[in-house]
Amino acid sequence: MNKNIVIASEIENISIVEKLVDELSIELSLPADAYGNILIAVIEAVTNAIVHGNKRDTSKKVDITLTVNEKELVFRIEDEGPGFDFTDVPDPTRPDKIENPDGRGIFLMTHLADEVSYDKGGAVVFIKFKL
Repeated sequence: MNKNIVIASEIENISIVEKLVDELSIELSLPADAYGNILIAVIEAVTNAIVHGNKRDTSKKVDITLTVNEKELVFRIEDEGPGFDFTDVPDPTRPDKIENPDGRGIFLMTHLADEVSYDKGGAVVFIKFKL
């Protein structure tokens, strides 16, 4: 199964992504914990694409592709930004960062998904979940 949606860089469009994950959950009869992990990780990635990648520029798009096979499901999220250094992301659990309300998205994604990887200098993120 493959699904693709393209959204404008507006936070309100997160609801479209939520609907995609809801439909996936029903279609695959996902357990509640798997559904929650997928929803949070994907929402974090799309939010990062909108806010940090595309700088909330509504003329720029976020491309979300879902691929499902018998072993895993993979979300590919691409923004139109320049990317970022994904090897140098501060740990939000450090004492000097714990009060900071930002910087938890990548941490959550890597802890909720089975695998997170990047392409195009960080402008593309792949989030994989084993089935």
